[in-house]
Formats: sequence, C-alpha cells, structure tokens
Amino acid sequence: MADFLKTPIEYLKGVGPERAKTLQSELGIFRYEDLLNHFPFRYVDRSKYYKINQMIDSSAEVQIIGKISNIQEIGQARGKRLVAKLEDETGQMELVWFKYTKWLKETIEKSVGVPMVIYGKPSEFNGRFNIVHPEMETVENHQSVPVGLYPVYSSTELMQKKGISNRVMQKLQMQLLSEIQLMEETLSESIINQYKFLPRKKTFQAIHFPQNPEDLKKAESRLKFEEFFFLQLGLLIKKLSHKSKFRSHEFTSVGNQFNTFYENHLPFELTGAQKRVIKEIRSDLGKPVQMNRLLQGDVGSGKTMVALLSMLIATDNGYQSALMAPTEILAQQHYNSIKEYLADMDVEVALLTGSTRIKERRIIFEKLNSGELKILIGTHALLEDNVVFNNLGLTIIDEQHRFGVAQRAKFWKKNNLPPHILVMTATPIPRTLAMSLYGDLDVSVIDELPSGRKPIQTVHRKDTHRLAVFKFIKDEIAKGRQVYVVYPLIEGSEKLDYKDLMDGYESISRSFPLPDYAVSIVHGKMKPVDKEYEMQRFIKGETQILVATTVIEVGVNVPNASVMVIESAERFGLSQLHQLRGRVGRGAEQSYCILMTADGLNETAHKRIQTMCNTNDGFEIAEVDMQLRGPGDMMGTQQSGDLNFKLANLAKDQKVLTAARHSAEELLNADVQLNLPENAPIRNHFLKYHQDKIAWSRIG
Repeated sequence: MADFLKTPIEYLKGVGPERAKTLQSELGIFRYEDLLNHFPFRYVDRSKYYKINQMIDSSAEVQIIGKISNIQEIGQARGKRLVAKLEDETGQMELVWFKYTKWLKETIEKSVGVPMVIYGKPSEFNGRFNIVHPEMETVENHQSVPVGLYPVYSSTELMQKKGISNRVMQKLQMQLLSEIQLMEETLSESIINQYKFLPRKKTFQAIHFPQNPEDLKKAESRLKFEEFFFLQLGLLIKKLSHKSKFRSHEFTSVGNQFNTFYENHLPFELTGAQKRVIKEIRSDLGKPVQMNRLLQGDVGSGKTMVALLSMLIATDNGYQSALMAPTEILAQQHYNSIKEYLADMDVEVALLTGSTRIKERRIIFEKLNSGELKILIGTHALLEDNVVFNNLGLTIIDEQHRFGVAQRAKFWKKNNLPPHILVMTATPIPRTLAMSLYGDLDVSVIDELPSGRKPIQTVHRKDTHRLAVFKFIKDEIAKGRQVYVVYPLIEGSEKLDYKDLMDGYESISRSFPLPDYAVSIVHGKMKPVDKEYEMQRFIKGETQILVATTVIEVGVNVPNASVMVIESAERFGLSQLHQLRGRVGRGAEQSYCILMTADGLNETAHKRIQTMCNTNDGFEIAEVDMQLRGPGDMMGTQQSGDLNFKLANLAKDQKVLTAARHSAEELLNADVQLNLPENAPIRNHFLKYHQDKIAWSRIG
C-alpha cells in the first residue's frame, strides 16, 4: 500500500498529464498520498436548503436550489461585474462576480435553465438580496456526493480556469479512496485502543466525506494526534541519540570558587526557581554527556545569576566558559553585571566584541590560550577562528533564537570534547511551542521574580492624553527617577520611523527643556561609540529621559528608571511590548509602563494592548501572542519549519499535544529501538520520513 500511495498523481482516473501539472504547481500534489493528505478546509451541511424568500441579512452562509437566467456584464474596466438572476418558486435574487474569467462566464451561461445548487453568504443591497462569488454546481452532481457534510477544498484561479472545480476535487478523492483496498496502520494497536481511534482508512474516509460532525471530530482527533506524535517521537529520539553520541567533560565537584561566591558574595537571596534550575544544571554537568539545556526566564527573573553560578562550577573543575549574546549592548550588560558580581573574587573575566581594540584582543587571546582567562563574554566575535580556548567546558548562548544552528555548532569545534551547552531566552515560550520546537532539549524554567520587586503598572493612553502623560513624567523625574520613551522601528519603513523618532525627540526636548531636564537619544543609525556614550549618560543618571528605538529592548539595566513610555504601541507585537516593559521594574520603587496609541485600534491591536494591561506574566502573554499570530510568526520561518501542520494547532490542541508527547515517551521507555512486533507500524512509518536523520544504533 505504501508503494501504491507513491504512484504519480497523473495515473489516477480523472487526472491525466495536464491536470497533474496544475495540481503539482498549485497545490504541491505529486503523488496519491499528497492528494489523500489534501484535506478540506471547511464543510457544508448538505441536509439543509433555504428558499429565496427565507433570506435574511446575516453572516450565515446558505444553500439554495434554483435556476440561473438573465446573465449581464455591467460597468466598465475595473468596475466591471457579472450579474445573473437566480430564481426559485418563492422569488428572485442576484448572483454577482466582481472578478471573473471568460471561462467562468461561459460556465455560468451553460448553466442557464439547469437546476443548480448555489452556496454563499447572502447580503442585502438596495432592498434586494444577492450572493457575491457564490459556489455553484448542478443538483445532479451535488447529490452524487455521499450524504453528510459536503467537503470544500482550497482552490486557485488557475485551477478554476483549468476546470479543476471543487466538485472535481471531490471526485478525485472518492476515486482514490475507492482504489485503496487496504491502508497500512501507522500506530500500534495499543495506542489505537487507548484513544479509541478510527482505523486508518476510515479516518481518511471520514475526513474527506464525513457522514456527521461526530465522524469528522473522530477523524480530526486521530490525524492531529499523529502529526504531534511523530514530531515528538522524532524529537525524543534525537534527544536520546544526542545523549548517547556526544560525550563531554564531567564536572565532578562544586568547589571553592562556587562556594565562596555563594556563601560570601551573593548579592541577594536566590528564588526557589533559581535554586531548582541550578540543581538541574549541576546534575547535567556532573555527567560525562554533553548538557543540552534550554533555560527560559522572564525579563528580570535572574538568568544571568544562574549563568554565573554555572560558570563557577566549570571554573572549579578547571574549565573555561564562554557566554555569547546577540548584540554588543547585551554582551556589555552581561559583562558589567558579572564583573561587578566577581569584584572580590579571583576569577578573570573579559569582553570580546566587534568593537574590541586590536591591542586588547591580543591580550585576551594570550590569556585565553594559556587558560588564565576563565570567563569570556562577547558577541559573534567569539566564533572567530583566532579565538582559541585552552579547555572550553561550558558555552552559554543568550537569546539563542537569534543565532543559527551552524553558528552555535562552531563552539563544538573549539575543543577536543564538545563543551556543555546552556541556551537562554528571555522571550517566554508557550509550553506547547517549547515542547515542539525544543522537544529535543532539556528545559528549565525560572518562573519566579526576585522578592521585593513590585509588579509594573501598565496603562493605555491615547494621543489626546499626552499632556497628562508629560505631567506624570515630570512628577516621576521630580522624585529622582528616569524615563524611557521608545518609538517603533519596523523593517521596510525606516525613513518614516526615523522621522517619528526625531519628531518625538524634538517634542520632548521642547516639553522638558534644559537645564531642568537632560534628554538622550539612541537609534540604530548612530555609530556604536556614540550609541554607547548616550547609553552610559543615561545609566550614570546624567540624563533623565532616554528617547530610543527598540535597540533598548534587551540588555539595558537601569534600576532607577521607573517609567517606560511606548509610542505607537499598536505597531509592536506582544513579545516586543513585554520585553520593552521589562526595562523598568528592576529596582525597589513602583514602576509604570504607558502604552500610547492612536484613537482607532483594530481588534488584534486592541487585544494586545488589553493583554499587556491585564497581566505581567510573560508566559500568559506568550500564549495570547501564539493565538493571535500562530507559532510560525512567533518564532520565524527558520524556527518553525517543522511546525507546518495540516490540521493540528499548537494554540488550540494543547491536550492532544500533551497526550502525544506522553505516548511517545511511554513508547520509548518500553521499547527504545521500536523492535517489538506491535510497534512495527510506528517504526515503519517513522523511518519513511526520518531514515536519513536517525542512527538507531546510537540509542541503547
């Protein structure tokens, strides 16, 4: 059967070479299995028909049986439209096509006087009802489809032009299903019985031609489970393979440097979450297998301290550590924090970025090569070939999604044994998305903020409230506080955004004049040295207001800054808004985030603003963000390439994903090689898609 489903689509009755070319170019259907997995995107209840005199101006779509007459082309050029009359025994209404081809016009003309089933959304215009761009087919064709829910498949203009209508797609699916005598199972009998899944062939019959909503739900349930299950199985096998293949340094002890710092120099009490995460990392480092762990922590949760304590464990065991950040600002921030924490310790730390001078680089390279330098912090500059470690034992990568896999892998080649890897992100990732994107990693989460931090108060203000906002800013500055004012910088409109930024800077400079107020400005067009100069003025308290673009999204730590004003907040995504808000609230004083928007907001923008005002929980915000944007847009195409599900939805099908992950874990715990006869269907199906990626012999 597997070979049968790989048959080229042109050999299916009703297709042929010409239609095959169109199906290939428009829908990516090359083989029988591609057609079988081309699912309807919606269904019509074929049991209900309406009369024309029953029409109401509503959002519901209806199904009408009637005859077409009086076809006319009305208007000129772009305003041209095709209008036909539809009538039944109760009355008349219009069918309208604003975009139509010669082929469509000819098809409609051939339908005159023939009983037709018309489907679409009715609307009222000038006292008469019409349906714009209706779907239509003869009653004879319509009734030849098995009674139940009527499948509607995605289509394109070229497909319509070539005569591949929705009815043709239905016929092709029926033909294919009739030719399939036996369909091989992909799941074990125990899993099928556990979840009461339909057999595989019945599943495909029910997804394409469901007899009722219950059958459709059963089919969707199995197919969604399979999509999640085989993804999770692949990630878990990859994880097992990694642990069996990649050896690393075994950090056998927690020694003097860690204990001295922890007992005498720790600047604050660790949260319970930080302690838990450090234990998880310590456990990994104590094994001769490469650690491959993701550390998630909301803004201000204390990831840098966890990173430092991990690096001190490496130091105690005679190894060097590297911490790589995506920007100079963030690398500088990590360096400043860690340098300050270790001020009374005998552990040498250095910073290497693109701006590091040649003389300083030479000193760093010498100390790194000799082993004298224990901790190196930097940007992509750490990946350069001339950066040679004496014995690199631990690599920490911050905001890891900004680095490619190839870049991260370069660290592995800087040692005989690959170093332990800890990747960190301050971007909260929904549990379901983390499970699917990073299911091959061990995941730690810091889900507590340090004690003493007051929740940031977030409010929404419109342009009409600007004078009141300025007064509030002045009141905060009078208390000795500092303020960020951030403008959007969106790719593709830099000139417009730059103008917004400069106009805003001039407006604030007029409203907050010298000598009472000093204003800094930071944006991407500035030279790094100028940007750093302005940032340092703000950090030192020499300026009270920092006007900036999103360059300050990560890596700026000014505990005295208590107000974050985000201009044109409707132009930011939820993740960015949350990251920007995290620049304040880092001290003991009450902090505020003011979201400035225009008066009119669309539904999505309103939901984002409302979410920000309702919660400070980054993981809750991430869940809403995924529902609004989808996982692909959240993580970018490179990150979400494996998540192009046909039916499954990470935002809506969390229970299905959890069940699939649990089943995959149970399966591998009981039969890691999938050698048991009952698991043969799973192994066979899995190998079809992963045989070039998995080396089973590594897993034992």
